[in-house]
Amino acid sequence: MKKENIKELNDKELLDRLAAAESEYQQEKMQHAISPLDNPAKITADRKLIARIKTEIRARELNIK
Repeated sequence: MKKENIKELNDKELLDRLAAAESEYQQEKMQHAISPLDNPAKITADRKLIARIKTEIRARELNIK
């Protein structure tokens, strides 16, 4: 998901996407610890997506104040 797509989402959708991305990230991390994933770069991509979403949430918090 690109930064432009993240900015189009409302606050509730952002929080929902964040929760989903974090749970998916944790599952992939566990699976990778047990047996190697086909695409281990997906873990890094998920971590970056979580950071993008959190950055947008924080930017919106700062704009409100």
